[in-house]
Amino acid sequence: MVIDVKKVVLGMSGGVDSSVAAILLQEQGYEVIGVTFIFTDDFNTDDAEKICKLLNIQHYIKDYRTEFKQQIIDRFISDYKNGMTPNPCVICNKQIKIKYLIDAMHEYNADFVATGHYAQIIDGRLYKSKNINKDQSYFLSLLSKSELEKILFPLEHLEKDEVRNIAEQHGLINSNKKDSFDICFIPNSFQEYMSNYTNSSSGPIVEINSNKIVGTHKGLAHYTIGQRKGLNLGGNQERLFVVKKDIEKNVLYVGGDDLNSCLYSSKALIENVNWISDLNPEECSAKFRYRQEDNAVRLEYLDNNSILVTYPKAIKAVTPGQICVFYNNNECLGGGIIKDIYK
Repeated sequence: MVIDVKKVVLGMSGGVDSSVAAILLQEQGYEVIGVTFIFTDDFNTDDAEKICKLLNIQHYIKDYRTEFKQQIIDRFISDYKNGMTPNPCVICNKQIKIKYLIDAMHEYNADFVATGHYAQIIDGRLYKSKNINKDQSYFLSLLSKSELEKILFPLEHLEKDEVRNIAEQHGLINSNKKDSFDICFIPNSFQEYMSNYTNSSSGPIVEINSNKIVGTHKGLAHYTIGQRKGLNLGGNQERLFVVKKDIEKNVLYVGGDDLNSCLYSSKALIENVNWISDLNPEECSAKFRYRQEDNAVRLEYLDNNSILVTYPKAIKAVTPGQICVFYNNNECLGGGIIKDIYK
């Protein structure tokens, strides 16, 4: 009798999540093929190679530094120059990681791809992880239905401590390896990195209500909406936050965080919306940043894959360039890029 063993191409970073994903897939009877992508010059493949050897799985290394620079780094820098605050990880999952994993799936005649993300796919639909504290559905919101049909998330039901325990039980060298929370292509200081690519001309910091100059900024690309630390405003009594950037005039505007300030908005225009679900609700919830709680919103569907989102309760620091992700309870409906905000 011939047993049909399904093959899975797993994105193998060398971290504990992807490593435990490999173990779980093997236990479920899949033949696992590990693929490690090189996106930056300083990426070290040693851990990924050691884990694959230990687990006795095929391992391939693919160099996509050129594609990553063109599609992720260059776009990131361009968006910052234009006053946006981009989220490169969401774009990378769509345009780079999942795309090239699926390419590898075809190359190696596999049936599925898999990653170490904390999320669930049920009947081809994307849901939050059972581990809400680690849920990463936000970062997967731009994937298509056809892509989701080919993806497995072995960690969908696990807590992080459980993942580390599995790694330790199997003698993995990375069981206590720290999670990475930073942007992968910025090795050290964000401000130092951006100064190499953007105009770092200093200019005035202006309090938006009084129009009074209260300080000097080091270059607009170093600041993001809602930022409070690092403004170096000295003797100002009031807590001031970045509320606006004027690229043409090179002015950084700051203001307070009361509900009437420019830091709060009640509407946002979302463009390039990727809609995963078959639902087209008039009301749902939305996240405007990854670590943000779900917010009740109303949706007005516009032309060209755009949605005008209205939130009855004003929200602080909704920022152009970030990703707005829509949810119906725990189902991720899709997401898009925040283009503009309104009072």
